[in-house]
Amino acid sequence: MSRTITRRAALAAGLSTLATPAITQTVRFPARPIEIVVGFVPGGGTDLDARAYASLLEKRLGGTVVVVNRPGAGGEVALGQVARARPDGYTLGTTNMPGLLTIPIERQAQFKLDDFAPIGNLVTDPSAISCHEDSPWRSLGDVIEEAKRRPDTITYASPGVGTDDHLQLVLLQAATGTRFSHVAFQGDAQQRTALLGKQVDLIGLNLGPVTANPDKIRVLSQGGATRSRFRRDVPTLRELGYPVEMASERGIVAPAGTPPAILAQLREATADIGKDPEFVRILESRFTEPQLEIGDAWFARLRATESRYRELWARTPWSGR
Repeated sequence: MSRTITRRAALAAGLSTLATPAITQTVRFPARPIEIVVGFVPGGGTDLDARAYASLLEKRLGGTVVVVNRPGAGGEVALGQVARARPDGYTLGTTNMPGLLTIPIERQAQFKLDDFAPIGNLVTDPSAISCHEDSPWRSLGDVIEEAKRRPDTITYASPGVGTDDHLQLVLLQAATGTRFSHVAFQGDAQQRTALLGKQVDLIGLNLGPVTANPDKIRVLSQGGATRSRFRRDVPTLRELGYPVEMASERGIVAPAGTPPAILAQLREATADIGKDPEFVRILESRFTEPQLEIGDAWFARLRATESRYRELWARTPWSGR
């Protein structure tokens, strides 16, 4: 994680190249409401994280912060809007990994990573695979056996192509030689409704949401590196013998070109929020883990990850799977 910069030092650094008379004309930030654009419907994990963050950002910056939902295309619609926004600090966006990297790999997208200035990553939540509690499947092994017998017939719902929940399926299919029928939805609630109505057989939904709303849902596996402290009963895919790790990481970005002084304020505030006991409590109440990573250090890691996704795309293009 990059070293936290004090607001005074950051402002000084951001203004050091300006003529002396301009320094006396400091512009207050924020002078009007800040918008955080969320690429999914209200009530899902990304939306709830954004609203908790917005509330605490208001306190730290002393201004209004509003959340605006722009669902569509696995988050691409919202990220495209942020990429095109004026780089003045008043339009921010939520990010979801791996979609932030995979969407521009799989298609001509409305954004690319270089269109953004990193503020900070906040949360990690492993992908999970769940079925209805009435299902005869008691384990993921049962699902894999049936999928081998009946290719392309078991339906699997996710929030969209290239999301962590979809890529979990892509990697699992590659590892097991199976083929499922993928169905895309716009958010958590729609997936849950489809599963509870028995319109789909499986949902790829993060472990936090399925743990927060467990009624009539059996969680078969999760994609973290280790078992979650919130669900010790749910095995990882690696434990089950499948070489797959997948999780959703959620953070905040600004448009590229946002002034350094404003970025420094936002990063300092985000570093404080990520360690705030109230914010951590909110995340834990939804069974998700804090994962604070501020500024350029975060994007440096993502660039290394991006190269791995390009290699995966070359081996296993996921758009039709």
